[in-house]
Amino acid sequence: MAFPPEFLRELEGRSSIEDIAGSYVRLRRAGRSLVGLCPFHSEKTPSFHVYPENNSYYCFGCNKGGGVVNFVMEAERLDFLDAVKWLAQRAGMQVPEAGVDDSMSKLRMRILEINRESGRFFYSTLISPEGRAGLEYLLGRGLDPATIKHFGLGYAPESGYGLVNHLRKKGYRQEELTQSDMARVSQRGNLYDRYRGRVMFPIFDLRGNVVAFGGRILTDEKPKYINTSDTPVYHKSSGLFAMNLAKNSGSRQLILAEGYMDVIALHRAGFTNAIASLGTSLTEEQALIMKRYADEAVICYDSDAAGRRATARAIPILKGAGLRVRVVTVPGGKDPDEFMKNYGKDGPERFRQLLEKGGTDVEYRLQSLREQFDLDTDEGRVRYLNEAAGTVLLSIRDPMEQDVYAGRLAEETGVHKERILETVGRLSGRERRREERKLRESQMKVQLPGFGGRPLYKEGQIKEEVAQRGLIAYLFRHQEAAKALEKSCPPEKFITPEYRRVYNAILGRMIQDTVTMTDIGEILTGEEAALFSGILASTQEAPPGERDARAYILALDEAARKEGTEEWSRTASPDEVREYLQDLRKKKA
Repeated sequence: MAFPPEFLRELEGRSSIEDIAGSYVRLRRAGRSLVGLCPFHSEKTPSFHVYPENNSYYCFGCNKGGGVVNFVMEAERLDFLDAVKWLAQRAGMQVPEAGVDDSMSKLRMRILEINRESGRFFYSTLISPEGRAGLEYLLGRGLDPATIKHFGLGYAPESGYGLVNHLRKKGYRQEELTQSDMARVSQRGNLYDRYRGRVMFPIFDLRGNVVAFGGRILTDEKPKYINTSDTPVYHKSSGLFAMNLAKNSGSRQLILAEGYMDVIALHRAGFTNAIASLGTSLTEEQALIMKRYADEAVICYDSDAAGRRATARAIPILKGAGLRVRVVTVPGGKDPDEFMKNYGKDGPERFRQLLEKGGTDVEYRLQSLREQFDLDTDEGRVRYLNEAAGTVLLSIRDPMEQDVYAGRLAEETGVHKERILETVGRLSGRERRREERKLRESQMKVQLPGFGGRPLYKEGQIKEEVAQRGLIAYLFRHQEAAKALEKSCPPEKFITPEYRRVYNAILGRMIQDTVTMTDIGEILTGEEAALFSGILASTQEAPPGERDARAYILALDEAARKEGTEEWSRTASPDEVREYLQDLRKKKA
């Protein structure tokens, strides 16, 4: 996929990695880089680094990295072409289309068309005699025709071939239908409908495209709900039901409910900021999407055991995304849909009162703990305090907030607040040391993405490891030396296949033109881009110079004489590389 170099350079110039990554994660300045909690994996100690100097990022925890295009590809689950389009739209640039292989883009467009046509088919079936069972179900749940139309609800006929036949008449091919997950292939090779005899709930992306469906069976058959699997246009880990509507509610608060009908009931009652996480446990990706449109999330799950577990899982994920969290428990073990029905016209006002009285996530967690212990006994109070200090208070980062809740615990249990805070401080120190040790170990053991799990070096190979990494870093920072390096150190001298591929790719492009981090996203795979970004990150504080490059070439020559091109067993840890560089500089001095 060849974009004009000048277009990619301008796109990178208008797409600061600091701005892009900063819209997904809170970053703080740390020397020449910016640091924050990684948006791609769960962590308590920041290991995600952004380098404005070369518009790159790298996480020392999960080893993901690359340029701004790679970040968008990872964050938005897009291929390179669509990530470039995403950035270009954000920057107000026109994407040059000529000569671009857009086969995946065309497939995505076809799937979106299939989904849109399927939604129309399901709706028309619902309001026809064939969909009577589905319509009666929805009307019986209290929905009116206007609501049904507003949410695009429908019905999948029981025949098993109605949608397939309809879409084939529209000219869609079997491969496109199976890629969209609207159809499956039987053992005999026949195409049949994915959804049969179910009320259909379309799922829209933030642009209003139908990207998936959820289907509810009307009988006691299991499973009650089935949902679209991952497709080129949909990833269930990032999908949120009604988010396309809630983002336009005008509120910086989102109500997170458990199911489709709960969300619809809340919207009908005027709470158009309600969403649901599509029958799956809340994910970090979903929380980050919510953070773009809200500052506060109100969890309103069912109050049964499953709902309480889901609430406990969701709280740290939402807080990790930077959202304030409150929890609303609907009385009587009801869900929002039942609540609204029970109170009729008074439902919306009563629910508004619940929202106003809803406690913070800390209050909810303390209440949940309190119910587990008998505070009338000394043993119960001690166990309650230990659990509260070690789980709830320990998770509070704001000292003032921690002080407030320590005071509440003191009033409840009769234990001095200072003793409670001392316990939290001791546990916090232990937790911090454990996290720092884990981070050091992860950096020591960091394996390049896709190439991990290998044994340690053979003796003496660290010199060549440093040489390969150092030459790649030197080449990117001194691109004017590309032709000279092609002669003095061709890719064949590299011993590790992963490094050889990266070096060969960027060297070949540099012979023709300057290479930017945006180009890296085009010429390297995701794993190779992360490898390259990790190399730049590890040499950020002490970038190699010309003398270093000459020493690296000599080291590779020596290795070739000793061992030929035998593959190494693994890559070096940052500390091993750092120690070798220090020894090398001492010898030079």
